[in-house]
Amino acid sequence: MSSQPGLETRRTRQVASPLDEVDRQILAELTRDGRMSMRTLAERLHISRANAYARVERLRAAKVIRGFRADIDPVAAGLATSAYVTVNLHQAEWRDVGEQLRALPGVVHIALVGGEFDAILLVRARDNAGLRRLVLDEIQGMPGVVNTRTLLVFEEAEPLSATAVWEQ
Repeated sequence: MSSQPGLETRRTRQVASPLDEVDRQILAELTRDGRMSMRTLAERLHISRANAYARVERLRAAKVIRGFRADIDPVAAGLATSAYVTVNLHQAEWRDVGEQLRALPGVVHIALVGGEFDAILLVRARDNAGLRRLVLDEIQGMPGVVNTRTLLVFEEAEPLSATAVWEQ
């Protein structure tokens, strides 16, 4: 099996120790601006730079902070078509299918779920033709995939506050 994080590794990972209020504030600030300097972070939270640096490093080591990424507008980047794709699959093949799905360009997010389907994917493509190729040729063509259902996204709304989860 690949060393790349997968559906099964996230599910079995140990829960980190509880976050305190300063940790939650750090996560809220870095969610707003992942490029923020330690100096600015420390000033905003009224803690020392050494404390800010140590806490961020602890959160990274504990895999609470998985990385820092650019927040890219998919439409502005040329990916004008988005859809959620539900997938039913043969249960014995979910690991293999998950590895294949992770390797597909255009698959942005994969979640193994309970209910009337087994997985849900967020996919992005340049246009409807690209979406058709991804879903009909690539995903439905995988051994282990029983069927799919595609839900076209007409419009996406940003959450009121991406940091709201950390501001309790």
